[in-house]
Amino acid sequence: MTTSDIAARRVLGACAVLVVGALALTGCGGDAQADNDSKSGDSAVKAAAARIAFSAENGATGASINTTGVKVANGRLVGVRMKAAGTGHDVPGAMSADGVSWKPKEQLERGTKYEISATAKGADGKSVTAKSVFTTVTTANSFIGTYRPDGGTTVGVGMPVSFTFDKAISDRKAVQSHITVTSSSGQKVVGHWFGSQRLDFRPEEYWKAGSKVTMKIDLDGVEGANGVFGVQKKTVSFTVGRSQVSTVDVNTQTMTVVRDGQTLRSVPISSGDAEHTTYNGQMVISEKLIETRMDSRTVGMANAYNIPDVPHAMRLTTSGTFLHGNYWYNPANPPFGSFGSSHGCVGLRDTQGARGDTPANWFYDNSLIGDVVIVKNSPDKTVAPDNGLNGWNMSWNEWTAGSAV
Repeated sequence: MTTSDIAARRVLGACAVLVVGALALTGCGGDAQADNDSKSGDSAVKAAAARIAFSAENGATGASINTTGVKVANGRLVGVRMKAAGTGHDVPGAMSADGVSWKPKEQLERGTKYEISATAKGADGKSVTAKSVFTTVTTANSFIGTYRPDGGTTVGVGMPVSFTFDKAISDRKAVQSHITVTSSSGQKVVGHWFGSQRLDFRPEEYWKAGSKVTMKIDLDGVEGANGVFGVQKKTVSFTVGRSQVSTVDVNTQTMTVVRDGQTLRSVPISSGDAEHTTYNGQMVISEKLIETRMDSRTVGMANAYNIPDVPHAMRLTTSGTFLHGNYWYNPANPPFGSFGSSHGCVGLRDTQGARGDTPANWFYDNSLIGDVVIVKNSPDKTVAPDNGLNGWNMSWNEWTAGSAV
């Protein structure tokens, strides 16, 4: 290497050191050119055109009935219109406070074609418009679970959470794992399947009085069976009222009503006769009717009775067992409550028209849906757990064995 080559290398090395130093200074303090470039970049972003995006793309089928909406980037929405394509009816919606999103106020209908158009103004000051036409998931390809109790209600301590699905569910684990039921009491709540279309939830013992129970339903998009998807997504809560458990003793033909551990009253009853006995077991009041028609033909008893105005009727089983008022008791018989005379129901003395101060009227007014009625000492069998809301007749081990998760 010549002396001139060595000198050249030393010059290059010195230049390199100077360049590194300049970069280091730029990194710490910045320089005018870099700052100007940054401002130019910000201006470019601020001046970007608005971009509208629909959750259901144009031409989509099987769209969700819950998550449909509009969002905009680099701008604000100035107008959105959505309508059902078949009827032309507008779908009401709500804009977010910042103007970057819009969604319908109510759940959409299944198997329905919708049109949605949106206009937004971008950061560049220009307006853009976009449109999407899509069809929601069909009834044939989706399932819904009707549930009890309704949100916002107050129920008795025996009220289970009960779902009935409109399709047979083959993937029970997937469905059950997307429904959670919790109680402010801290009680452990477990689900139990009765067949492929009914799922009930309850704790090991009756709900604690005064507790709040919350159901979180997250079934939207969950495949419950082959090609059949859930469409529900909501959270509802209900309140458990005071504890009331009434015990019917067929031997003595009396019913003792206990509330919060204190006996309120014992009243005479009339249980089923020798031919039409009353089920034993824990039964939950699932329906209250101030008056209703009872026709024996609807429960397979031919023409045994047809009473158009049975007063103060409270349903205990799906198969037709009620606790109800009785105004037709023959006064020529021994006093009411001396023997069983019904076709399987539990009768309370009453007057026609559901009026007056009677045991039936008093019990009706003092009962909630979800209150427990226990029948004992009847010659009949114990009521089936799925005959009404009567899963309390299963042991905890039996109950948890029916869970899919």
